[in-house]
Amino acid sequence: PTGDSSMVLQAHEEIIEMKDVFSVKLKRRRFVGQKKGGTLLGITIFKCLNKEENKLTDCAIHLNNLSEDHCHSWFRHLKEILNGFQNRPKSLKVFVNPNSHKREATHVYYEQVAPLFKLADIKTDVTVTEYEGHALLVLKECELQAFDGVVCVGGDGSVSEVAHGLLLKAQIDAGKDTDYIATPVRAPVPLGVIPAGTTNILAHTLYGIKHAVTATLHIVMGHIQPVDVCTFSTPSKLLRFGFSAMFGFGARTLALAEKHRWMPSSQRKDYAFIKTLADLKPEECELSFLPLQIPEEDSHENDRITLFYLGSKDQWHQIQGHFLNVSIMAIPCLCSMAPRGLAPNTRLNNGSMALIVVQNTSRTEFIKHLKRYASIKNQFSFPFVETYTVQEVKVQPRLKSGLDAKENTGLNAASAEGNYPWNIDGDLMKEASEVHVRVHPQLIDLYGVNTDDLESSQATCNCI
Repeated sequence: PTGDSSMVLQAHEEIIEMKDVFSVKLKRRRFVGQKKGGTLLGITIFKCLNKEENKLTDCAIHLNNLSEDHCHSWFRHLKEILNGFQNRPKSLKVFVNPNSHKREATHVYYEQVAPLFKLADIKTDVTVTEYEGHALLVLKECELQAFDGVVCVGGDGSVSEVAHGLLLKAQIDAGKDTDYIATPVRAPVPLGVIPAGTTNILAHTLYGIKHAVTATLHIVMGHIQPVDVCTFSTPSKLLRFGFSAMFGFGARTLALAEKHRWMPSSQRKDYAFIKTLADLKPEECELSFLPLQIPEEDSHENDRITLFYLGSKDQWHQIQGHFLNVSIMAIPCLCSMAPRGLAPNTRLNNGSMALIVVQNTSRTEFIKHLKRYASIKNQFSFPFVETYTVQEVKVQPRLKSGLDAKENTGLNAASAEGNYPWNIDGDLMKEASEVHVRVHPQLIDLYGVNTDDLESSQATCNCI
């Protein structure tokens, strides 16, 4: 402090770690309307503060000094230190989906996210998407080397589209055949997820909370987390890249919700959930899967409810039957309905997928299973639920016969009955033929942290 000696007596010592600082500015007193110049008062340091329940916030620390030389010297040295931190982005490509949830994404970005990017001197190129597939189209033409990262402001469907576009662009740039990709190349830049949708499973899994400022500060601070990604393919073509998928109940619920887009989001979800539960019916299909190959000595470390097949390499296993729901997830998928995750037996980057199969059972028993997700009890300890840790899965629906087949041929492609719906990261896809799912370890970097390391994962989204 400079000036009054009484100020010195009141001062107290505080340590600021530079790894927690994301911006430094010269502090000036300016008149109303004055854009430049003004009396120099000192410097202001902007710090990322870790509050309770995984929440991050920013705070300003003002250091007063009237000496121009002294302030400029401090400013210059602090900037050099900040520029030395790796992974902190200087330039970002941003996609905002204005139709997410209650049409709040644009407001969330410009009110909460953009000011922090500006404060951290991050240049942004913003695209407000106008239709489904817009972000994918832009990414295919985008020169990604001009950016340090890509950010999506929206729900799970929006994030899924951007992640798919980012990885597809990487394959195109690497000269890969995008119809069939056996060994995809990694995404060239990290992806940031700002939650502003109806479901925000990916944001919860990365941050343990739905909070736009927390998500933004993870991006600003350059917290990088490598994450496993799945490819979903038919025998003839790649459908998309994704993190998780549901076939059966979870997909039918989404298909019905999409048909009622005119409803408010919460009503639409509740209606679709109850109606699908009322019309509960199993899908007849054949599942083939390749179990994860793990050493014998490591098997005891894994959750006891997971069934491991430690057979010879490339030994496929098959299950046939009527299934109410099939989940294939490469990430834990945290949300309010499942604070421990829809797939608590997998991790963000352990190179495996959780295959969760719910056999045909009564509606009452199925509801008991669903309710368990919200509790600390094991949601898989039912005789009709089977879990596997796998690296590949093939799902082959059995085509209906007789009258059912005639009914199916009369339905158009938009009908959930004509093609078998898939819920891939909250995005609806309809595919009648066999779908082949493979996991690719650490294929993309996401801004965020491993929620296993967080103290708690307080989820506030509502999804099924």
